[in-house]
Amino acid sequence: MIRLAWKNIWRNPTRSLIILVAIAIGVISGSVFTAFYNGMIYQRIDDAIANETSNIQIHAPSYLENKEITDTIANIHKILPLLDTITTLKSYSLRFKTMSMLSSANNNSGIVLIGIDPIQEKKTTNIWKHIVQGQYLSSEKKNTLLIGEKLANKLKIKLRSKVVLTLQDTKGNLISAAFRVSGIYNTGNTGFDERVVYATWHDIKNLFPDSTLLIHEIAIALQNDKHTSNYAEKLKISLPFADVKTWKELYPEVGLMADYTQYLQLIYMTIIFLALSFGIINTMLMAVMERTRELGMLMAIGMKRTKIFQMITYETIMLMGSGTIVGLFLTYIIIQILSTTGINLASFAKGLNQMGLSAMVYPVLTLREYLQTIELVLVAGFLSSLIPARRALKLTPSEALRKQ
Repeated sequence: MIRLAWKNIWRNPTRSLIILVAIAIGVISGSVFTAFYNGMIYQRIDDAIANETSNIQIHAPSYLENKEITDTIANIHKILPLLDTITTLKSYSLRFKTMSMLSSANNNSGIVLIGIDPIQEKKTTNIWKHIVQGQYLSSEKKNTLLIGEKLANKLKIKLRSKVVLTLQDTKGNLISAAFRVSGIYNTGNTGFDERVVYATWHDIKNLFPDSTLLIHEIAIALQNDKHTSNYAEKLKISLPFADVKTWKELYPEVGLMADYTQYLQLIYMTIIFLALSFGIINTMLMAVMERTRELGMLMAIGMKRTKIFQMITYETIMLMGSGTIVGLFLTYIIIQILSTTGINLASFAKGLNQMGLSAMVYPVLTLREYLQTIELVLVAGFLSSLIPARRALKLTPSEALRKQ
């Protein structure tokens, strides 16, 4: 029956090739668009994890809500040994983090000041890889800052420029200190680069001579993000006195985009196949009308109607399947090339960076999405065959044989 269905498809090669090419173009356009969107979102996720949040963060229960300098993490001596037991742990970084004001001779701006151990932070995040001027922080140099390029332009300052940092101490009093810019970074995320400034633990400690180093945040980097949810749940159970959050909870908009990618191709390809189905139905109806006498003869010599239905269904699915296989094969080649060369959106870089997206996109299409397309073809092929098959089954042998 399959062999017969395949021969029937190519009785009119021109018509079949037109439909096959239309399906292939639809599959290529839908799959490449999905791969392009995936590339943008996956890169945003990777950048958020590598440069900004890490996989998991720990705070005091009220810190994210109030952002008070006194909202420090308690019982750190109980937390660190627990982190060392994580088998897929890459590294973790203890951070001082508070809202501050940075002033230059020309301007001032509200910022998020992060105090770090430069060595440990280098193991945890990739900020050091994005330095475009100067050098990374060092404990050997006093009162130095690492700032974003966007913030540097806003304050009209350059490398080694002197700035004044102003923040509140634990008693609510304002304290100020002079710092120099030792490095300027550019992550490609305009919002992050404009508001986040790094200093060393040592320099922060000098601003609070009567206090121990205040730890507001522990950033935890894992070797693989697929373990993030699992370890976050374990930490929430083990640390009831702390607030444990994954990057999805910290950046819900990025998490929403990541979840949306699971349904994007399904929605887009459904629309494409829905449009193509009208052409498929029309083609198969024409094929049935052209073969009226033949179908009548087959029924007259004893072929069951279920076999007629099966034959037309096979023809429809095989026609759509052939176009889909060709489309997916070409899609794979296109994506392999683009995943190496990338798609340069430099002309849209400013707008993309404001949303935290990179101007260089490397398309990605997962095995799940390839299989999802094939499954969709099987369903669409079966549904598209129902109307032509119904038309064929309504024929009676005597009437069909009289057709010219």
